[in-house]
Amino acid sequence: MRIGVTGATGRMGREVREEAAARGIEVAFATTRDAAGDLDSAEEFDALADARNPDAVVDFTVPEVSLDYVTACATAGVPVVVGTTGFSDAELAALRDAGSDVPVLLGANFSRGVQALLDVVAEAVGALPEYDVEVTETHHNGKRDAPSGTAKVLLDRIEAVRGDGGDRVHGREGEQPREDGEIGVHARRAGDVTGEH
Repeated sequence: MRIGVTGATGRMGREVREEAAARGIEVAFATTRDAAGDLDSAEEFDALADARNPDAVVDFTVPEVSLDYVTACATAGVPVVVGTTGFSDAELAALRDAGSDVPVLLGANFSRGVQALLDVVAEAVGALPEYDVEVTETHHNGKRDAPSGTAKVLLDRIEAVRGDGGDRVHGREGEQPREDGEIGVHARRAGDVTGEH
């Protein structure tokens, strides 16, 4: 298997490249916006996708850059895995459109632990409908989107089980007693925390 890696010098890009090496997966190319070291620049991506013929591209960048890569993958006929979060509704629609041309897997979190957490949260919310719900997440100080993509997936799962589409209350300040059905949402950014939910 041959993969292309975008956002290759970021936290997740480095992890993907290290894991690929550990599993004997060839990295056909790696791109980054600032072309550090031996990495190819994002401007060369179209040519790379055609010339180096990857089986798939793995993207961990930022929404606007991710969309460029996904569009290029759709044009080149290359499937893409997107771990980028923070997309707007319009950007998500553009990803769905690209998915009509090539397989596009969009995941807010690829951790097996988080997938298990989603199941447990759904079960708990269903079993305890009268309980208050607050979603709190902490990430490193360089995390761009808030709340995190994982927190949003948790919120979607909670609301799907509740069926009431409760109001999301982001943070609290001053006098703010809880209202029935609301879901508190709190995002913290500090240090080098990988991600806690």
